[in-house]
Amino acid sequence: MISETHDNFTLLRDEYDDIKNFAQFLPTIFDQFEGKSVIVDLIQYHDATLPDLLLFLELSNNHRATKQSFVMVNAALSPDEIPVELLVVPTLQEAKDVIEMEDIERDLGF
Repeated sequence: MISETHDNFTLLRDEYDDIKNFAQFLPTIFDQFEGKSVIVDLIQYHDATLPDLLLFLELSNNHRATKQSFVMVNAALSPDEIPVELLVVPTLQEAKDVIEMEDIERDLGF
């Protein structure tokens, strides 16, 4: 896994090109990112399926329950195919924008 720490989020990338193993690995080390917003960059998975993205659902729910953002980046599926429980955007810039908007909402008490 490759991680980059930024001012208001941590970016995580899979270096082994195996989405299922990456999804299984993240929960084992995720306490390192507690209290931080997270972007999981899955853009390299051009053929990702809904079941692939759903592998991250429990981790996403658990992290978002701590009032932190959890955004995945992948453009393989149309937004209509992705359940509202998952926050998936097609570009890294959109993921950064989502985190910024959610930070503002939390600051305003929403």
